Amino acid sequence: MLYGGIEQMNENYRVLIAEDDPMVAMINSQYVEKAGCFEIAGICRNGKEVLDFLLDNKVDLILLDVFMPVMDGRETLKKIREEKTDVEVIMVTAANDTTTIEETVHLGVHDYLIKPFTFERLCISLEKFICKKNLLKENSTMTQSDVDSLMMNSSAGVLSSVSGSKTQAATLSGSTIMKNLPKGIQRKTLENIITYFEDNSGWSSTDMISESLGISIVTVRNYMNYLVNVKVIAEDINYGTGGRPSMLYKKIS
Repeated sequence: MLYGGIEQMNENYRVLIAEDDPMVAMINSQYVEKAGCFEIAGICRNGKEVLDFLLDNKVDLILLDVFMPVMDGRETLKKIREEKTDVEVIMVTAANDTTTIEETVHLGVHDYLIKPFTFERLCISLEKFICKKNLLKENSTMTQSDVDSLMMNSSAGVLSSVSGSKTQAATLSGSTIMKNLPKGIQRKTLENIITYFEDNSGWSSTDMISESLGISIVTVRNYMNYLVNVKVIAEDINYGTGGRPSMLYKKIS
C-alpha cells in the first residue's frame, strides 16, 4: 500500500533514479521503495546512462535530476521526448528559478521537486502518478470529464495548490454535475458526497470524508477530482499537519 492510503496494484511501477550524487540517489531510492507500489529499476549517474538504460529496460517513471555531468536533466528530457519514449518524468533539482521550471514544464514533466524535498511531498507526487495511470487503464475512450481529470492530475503536482474558480461551471445543489458522469463516478455516491459538503462548509481532508461516508480514501480522491474539475470544490494542500501533508477540500461559495 502506498504511504497515505493508495491501494496496492498487482504489479509495481518501475522507477529509474537519475542522480550523480550516490548518497542522494540512495536516499531517493529508499523514499520510492518506502512509498510502496514502486520498485527501483536502476540508478544512473548522468543523462547518457539514462538514455542507454531506456534502450533495453522498461521504466514507468524517472526521478531526473537537472544538474548532472556528461548530459544534464534538461537535455536528457529533450532526448526522451524526441524519441517518444513512453515514460513519465519527475524533475528533481536544487534550482528554483522560473526559467528552469518553465522549460521543463513545457517538455511535459509529471512534477517538479525542489531539493531538499520531503518523503511526504514525494508521496503526493506518486499518488497523482498512480491516479493518472489508473484513469488511463480504466478507460478505453474518454469523455471531456475524463480528460479534465487527467489534465488535473498532470498539472496539480507542478502547482503547490489548486484553488477553486469563483466562476462555477455547476452548483452542488444543481443537476448539471449529475449529467454525463464519467466512468467510475456513480450517481448515488456523488449525491452522498455532495450532501456531505452541503452540511460541512469548512475544509475537509480525504480521511474526514472517508470516515464520515464509510467509503475508501481512493474512492474519495476519485470523486474529489471530478468535483474539482467541474469547479464546485476548491482543493488545497495542508503542510501544517506536523507529518505528511494532506489534501483539503471545501465547497466553493
